[in-house]
Amino acid sequence: MKNTLKYLLIIIAFQSYGQELNLPVFTQYLADNDFVVSPTFAGIGNNFRTRINGLTQWVGIKDAPQNQALYSDIRIASRSGAGVSAYNDRNGNTEQKGLKFSFAHHLILDYTSEQYLSLGISYNVNSFRIAIENFETTYENPSIDPIVTDDRSIINHNFDIGALYRIKDFWLSVNANNLLSKDTNDFAIQEPNSLLNLQFYSGYTINRSGNSAFEPSVFVQLFTSDGRSSTDLNFKYKRYNRKNDFFWIGASYRFLNDQIMQPLNIGPMAGIKKSFFYVAYAYQVTLNDLTTYNSGTHAITIGFDLLQSLSDCPCTKGKNNMNSKLYR
Repeated sequence: MKNTLKYLLIIIAFQSYGQELNLPVFTQYLADNDFVVSPTFAGIGNNFRTRINGLTQWVGIKDAPQNQALYSDIRIASRSGAGVSAYNDRNGNTEQKGLKFSFAHHLILDYTSEQYLSLGISYNVNSFRIAIENFETTYENPSIDPIVTDDRSIINHNFDIGALYRIKDFWLSVNANNLLSKDTNDFAIQEPNSLLNLQFYSGYTINRSGNSAFEPSVFVQLFTSDGRSSTDLNFKYKRYNRKNDFFWIGASYRFLNDQIMQPLNIGPMAGIKKSFFYVAYAYQVTLNDLTTYNSGTHAITIGFDLLQSLSDCPCTKGKNNMNSKLYR
């Protein structure tokens, strides 16, 4: 009976959400890596930036979700950027791997008021499969259910587009991920073929005297296939030294948009940047029926900010420099 339930849960998860073709978004973007959210951030800030992220969800539960990801972007000339994202995501006996190639171009709307517009596009390739080789039989169930004996793997291709508007220290990013519908012929007919995921990311950097800054932000996701939507409310405090190294602390609060006072996840995070090296840690408590069975979700980010040269275009300035108007 236990194995039968396990197979049923895997099939349900596969049919419902298995092929969303998204880099899973937790709080990685808060580790000074807005490129996680949108291709429009490619090339903004440091000339070459890399973030490596490892996440373990629901520690203490067997076969809980695991995710590893790499994000890199680089500025091209003075007004463009390119990036690549790669991830490996495993949830029990389901596996998903993906690559995303991105390009962005940055425009100046007005020099005086510091208004900029960035446009971005990504090409995605994603593979999804059920790891049936890990299925086990028992005395009561000597054979695997015939409906899951095939490999159940598939490769999909898709595109994302986005626009980013900035004025001084305020930003608003609007993105449409997975523009193409998927082919459901290989799976159950009741599986929705729409993969469209709309994302809105906005925030404001409040620079204060004494080389410190506050950064409130909000991130909203909306899945058009079934109307699911969630919101992250985030807050960060940064403190810089004379060499422009910094440390930061913050917190994130995620909830379903029809259950604002019932958080899905809540937890603290912190990070530090020293010269070209960056490291951050985030912890989240999952506030649902699984709370009593796990010790939370842990995420570690390691990064490198290289070739930290200025561009001759203010449209590629970042958020992490207190002393330079062109490169913050």
